[in-house]
Parts: sequence; structure tokens; C-alpha cells
Amino acid sequence: MDSILLEVNNHIAIVTINRADSLNSFNFDTLLQLEGKVKTISQNQEIWAVIFTGAGEKAFSVGADLKERRNLTNEQVIRNLNQINSVFNLIDQLPKPTIAAINGYAFGGGMELALTCDFRIAAYGSQMGLTETSLAIIPGAGGTQRLPRLIGTAKALELILTAKRFPAEEAMSFGLLTKVVPNTKVLSESLAFAEEMLMNGPIAIQQAKLAIKNGMDVNFQQGLEIEQKAYEKTIPTDDRLEALQAFLEKRKPVFKGK
Repeated sequence: MDSILLEVNNHIAIVTINRADSLNSFNFDTLLQLEGKVKTISQNQEIWAVIFTGAGEKAFSVGADLKERRNLTNEQVIRNLNQINSVFNLIDQLPKPTIAAINGYAFGGGMELALTCDFRIAAYGSQMGLTETSLAIIPGAGGTQRLPRLIGTAKALELILTAKRFPAEEAMSFGLLTKVVPNTKVLSESLAFAEEMLMNGPIAIQQAKLAIKNGMDVNFQQGLEIEQKAYEKTIPTDDRLEALQAFLEKRKPVFKGK
């Protein structure tokens, strides 16, 4: 049985970690499969948004498969670390908007996957946290870098150094989540959010994301230059002309991502 499932409908990809019996933890094979699915998504121009979620009703992902980890050599642990960083960086670099549909526990690497996404929609009562220090390790798949950039250094230090587990409602209060919804609506709300974005030009969405993310790590003037180059990419598109024509005809535009 595949550890990672990929479904595509109406330009939206749903990637499901399919290991409900192990709370959707990541073993090495699962990470390899996840990398393959992400590469497929990155190469498919008909996919305009991506949702990541977990199978079952208990967990988004609890991170590393500790049953596997107990039997690994130090070299194999480093191999797994390199692999999870490789695939999470691929997700981070996707030009399409990404949503983590958190349908239960999100700990360790599972929480880091959620942080890799642009948006996080979680079920009420979902428990999450970067809990690695309780296992005498640290977050190693971007957690120490992405969390402080999202919620600030002091709060990130608190959560990581205490290995605190916190509910979705608390995560919402310090800006970690986009929305908190009933468990039965996590996926449908994530789909609705993706569809709301895709009412707009898909190329424009991708270029806006690129301008924001690439502009955050440079000075303001360089950021403006990145923005202008991203804008210029939208000018020769059919979608831009369609938007102008739709405005004149007083109708909704029909975008094709071209």
C-alpha cells in the first residue's frame, strides 16, 4: 500500500500521508514517496494549489517513525534527516500555494511539514508542537528556522525549549494557524480556501507568492526589484487579457493558467 496518496481535482492536489496505523509517521520509504509526489506536482502545470493532510481521524503526522528510528545507525539517522530536509525544501519552494489540513496530532516532523506550507487549517482540539527536545534532539527539518520567522523568536524559543504540546485554539492565538474548524470540516474548509484563491489568476498567484517569499530575505529595494520582475511575468499572459475582457463584459473571468 502506498504511504503517500496523490489526488488531483479541479487544479487542486491533495497529498495524503497514508500511514494511519502509525499516526502518519515518516519512515525512510515514506519520505522517498513524498519526494516523488512533490516532484510530480512541481512539474504539473495543471496543478494550481496543494493540500497536505493525514489519513484517518487521529493524526496529521507525528513526525519520525520512532520504531524505525530505534534500529537505525547514526549514519542512517543522518540519511533520514537529509531526506526529510530535501523533500520539505521542495515543498517550501513550490510556486503553487500550499495548505496543511491538520486533522489531528501534528508533532515533530509533522509540525515541521505544516510549517513548510503557506497556510495551516486545523481541527478544534488538534494537539501540535515541536517536541524534539523531549527526545534529546532538536527540530531538524526547518522547525528552528521557520517557526521564529512565523511567530517571533521569543515564542518559538518557549515552544521548542519546553517541547510544549498545545491545542489548535492556542496556536491560533499566536498566529500559527489560518483557521480553526470542526474536525469533519478540515479538508472541506481547506478545499474551499484553495478554491477562493484560485478564483484569481493562477500565474499571478504564483508570482505574488514568489515575490513575497523571495523578498523577505533581502533589503527593501531588492524586494521591490523582485516584485517588478514577478509583475512582468504576468504581463504577456492570456489570463491578464482575459481579466481585462471580462471586466469590459461585466462577467467573471475564466482563467486557464496561461
